[in-house]
Amino acid sequence: MPDDVPTEPKAPSPADAPVEPNAAARRPAPELNGAARKRLRALAHPLKPVVMVGEAGLSPSVLAALDEALARHELVKVRLRQPEDKRGTARELAEAMGAALCGVVGHTVILYRPDPDAPRIELPGGA
Repeated sequence: MPDDVPTEPKAPSPADAPVEPNAAARRPAPELNGAARKRLRALAHPLKPVVMVGEAGLSPSVLAALDEALARHELVKVRLRQPEDKRGTARELAEAMGAALCGVVGHTVILYRPDPDAPRIELPGGA
């Protein structure tokens, strides 16, 4: 194309947009009592980690994958590769996703975020 022909600016595509958690993730995390956390940890026991946090840490792609996993499953396990500050990283993940931190076991974090329209997990005590 010749240099003297003006071109229209290209419209931004959705892929160019910054990765942000969805609106559900921006809601405050659900408040869980001890019985609810215990029930969720028991339900999470047979689950495999669906998201791995590697050396890059909490990158936008990790947060996007975790957001999708929480939207699909409500209860997920996240595996941390570098557990220097695993509790701090777990709290950051929970806060970024609007999820409740159910527990940290070894290198694994258990997060819960109920579906706002149709929660699939029944919790004791109405938590």
